[in-house]
Amino acid sequence: MEVVNLEHLEAARFYLFGDVKFLHLLLLLMALDIVTGIFKAWKNDNLWSRKSLFGYARKVLILVVIILANVIDQILSLNGMVAYATVLFYMANEGLSIIENLAEVGVLVPTNIANKLRNIEDTSQRITEEVREEFSDKEDV
Repeated sequence: MEVVNLEHLEAARFYLFGDVKFLHLLLLLMALDIVTGIFKAWKNDNLWSRKSLFGYARKVLILVVIILANVIDQILSLNGMVAYATVLFYMANEGLSIIENLAEVGVLVPTNIANKLRNIEDTSQRITEEVREEFSDKEDV
């Protein structure tokens, strides 16, 4: 019987995630976002939607981006700076998503945060509408 060589597993772990700071906290925030998203979907009678499947796929792709950032750090010897910044960005993104889900379910959210979320949502809707108008109003020359 052949013994498994753990050096290969350790090398894979190092290049996949290395010593990425706050990765555990990001994974916790992702799990909380999924749970609050399920509550939100349940409240809106939209529990088995395709949107949730794309949300789960998005979480997996976030981990792919973090792996890529870690590999870039390893190659360029940046001591985790790119991966750290990437994780912080996604932590903020997940935190906002959790707060948005909680507000939609009916959990009281501080008014400053709720107002900022409304502004972000209004801005993103305006941008989406502007892009749609830009492409739909153009005539072929």
